[in-house]
Amino acid sequence: MSEKIICKNKKAYHDYFVEESFEAGIVLVGTEVKSLRAGKAQLVDSYAVFRGEELFLLNAHISPYSHAARDNHDPTRSRKLLLHKKELQRLLGKVNEKGLSLVPLKLYFKNGKVKAEIGLVKGKKLHDKREVMKERAMNKDVEQELKERSR
Repeated sequence: MSEKIICKNKKAYHDYFVEESFEAGIVLVGTEVKSLRAGKAQLVDSYAVFRGEELFLLNAHISPYSHAARDNHDPTRSRKLLLHKKELQRLLGKVNEKGLSLVPLKLYFKNGKVKAEIGLVKGKKLHDKREVMKERAMNKDVEQELKERSR
């Protein structure tokens, strides 16, 4: 299985605790796929929401394809996400019950098809973000100490 990453949502890992992730297909038009092959996409501030029993990706920005004439797509249109029915029902239950959200973590090509990794996330508070930053700084210091000792 070949997997080529198009874009990642780095802000999602900063703002949320990712509890689970799911692979979903996306319904796209031709100019969107061509634009994705050129790497012209952003997932910042995008999220997934249920409309009835279907899941949609909102605010994901896929730039218009530069070589398309008049049949270009709307860059931030809502796009349907494709998951199995049992997965959709399970996600719908968790989102309604626990106050969790759905956020796209990355877009990638898998066997020629565009896939989205959707994360079931819980929001971080400011003090949680600070703790994570302190932890990273401490780990970095420890690694530097070990490097210096091994010389």
